[in-house]
Amino acid sequence: MSQLSKDSHIVIIGAGTWGISTALHLVRRGYTNIKVLDKYPLPSPISAGNDVNKFLELDSSPAEDYVSKAIAQATVSGWKNDPVFQPYYHDTGAIIAATSEAAREDISSGGGMTSANGWIPRSTGQEFRETMPQGVLTGDFPSWKGWWKKDGAGWVAARKSMESAAREAARLGVTFISGPAGDARELVYADGKAVRGVRTEDGHVHLGAKMILCAGAAAENLLDMKHQLRPTAWTLAHIKMTPEEAQLYKDLPVLFNVERGFFMEPDEDKHELKICDEHPGYCNWVTEAGKLKSRPFARQQIPLESEQRVRQFLKETMPHLASRPLSFARICWCMFLFTVCLTTVKLLTTFLGADTPDRKFLISTHPEHRDLVLGLGGSGHGFAHIPSIGSFIVDVMESKLDPRLAKAFRWRPETAVGRDWGALQGRYGPKGSNRVMNFQDISENEWTNIGFDQVKL
Repeated sequence: MSQLSKDSHIVIIGAGTWGISTALHLVRRGYTNIKVLDKYPLPSPISAGNDVNKFLELDSSPAEDYVSKAIAQATVSGWKNDPVFQPYYHDTGAIIAATSEAAREDISSGGGMTSANGWIPRSTGQEFRETMPQGVLTGDFPSWKGWWKKDGAGWVAARKSMESAAREAARLGVTFISGPAGDARELVYADGKAVRGVRTEDGHVHLGAKMILCAGAAAENLLDMKHQLRPTAWTLAHIKMTPEEAQLYKDLPVLFNVERGFFMEPDEDKHELKICDEHPGYCNWVTEAGKLKSRPFARQQIPLESEQRVRQFLKETMPHLASRPLSFARICWCMFLFTVCLTTVKLLTTFLGADTPDRKFLISTHPEHRDLVLGLGGSGHGFAHIPSIGSFIVDVMESKLDPRLAKAFRWRPETAVGRDWGALQGRYGPKGSNRVMNFQDISENEWTNIGFDQVKL
């Protein structure tokens, strides 16, 4: 392979959060032949970023390790200063709470929930209700205790920021390909080792000097990930608000109970309020070729038990909305590895991705397959880094990633040996749901029927 140049052909597989970010950073560095492949047109309906809004905390106690500081500083700078992303961050504040003493101790153990960092204790229903305009919070908040931060936290318009990045990348010359011509089916190797291209559903082979895999939970369809990724799903629902209600709920702080769920203000376009019930996630366990795998699928329904958790959250916080019909619902996947410090930059994501065993990102070249770059393992907080994550991925491609980051983000199958697939990985849930659940245990009549749409990945 000849030396990489600015006019070398580069193919990105996956037009989700990280794929778009990578494309943007590539073209900003002067690369001129960039393709981004995805089965779905932008924004992909199964992408982690294709969401109304997400919780983002920019200011809390400083991260203690170099890796967390480096990625946090890059992300904060992007949300605050990059014109592609800055308009979509809303600094409305946040309330973080828990119901059990164990959960409260855990979320405050990092030292960030202090008055010195702007956090105000909340321990009664009245104190929680006072954080928002009268008539928004009407619940009793039973057993809730937590903290309120008036600024330095808030939410981002996730889908709009993703679309903004894609528009800018396309304006600068990136080509986005969807449909059968963008549906990646298999990697193409030159000698059994070096990756030379990817074959799409229409039979075409897209060749490139570098292939960058940003396919999230679908990555294992193309590459043996050696058990490093665990596709894990969360659940969300929307309820329709009136224009008057949407105005009352505008500019609210995010309300998040780590054992119950969270909500942010209604979106300005459809006036729908998104509620996520909190739990350690669902997997979809299947056995393929003698190996246990969590197989992702997309569905615009949620289990009835999830709807019950959503309504319980509403009963405790906004009981006047608890019986309102759901207008939309879906399951959403994250790819989990395990632990980047989240005290400085936090984002609660509930979409397509996967967990690594240590919840650190997997951003690396492949040790056996030359010219293949991996940008994977968002581990439930990947969307927060859309302004900056592509820069780290391009650094890997150019062989100039900071060695300390390279060590943290390396290909590391040894961390998955003997992996506990049921590990909670820092997540909580209410009694009966404080565990990793299995979609195989949900029968077909145990789903909502708001609108049926199932997509195989």
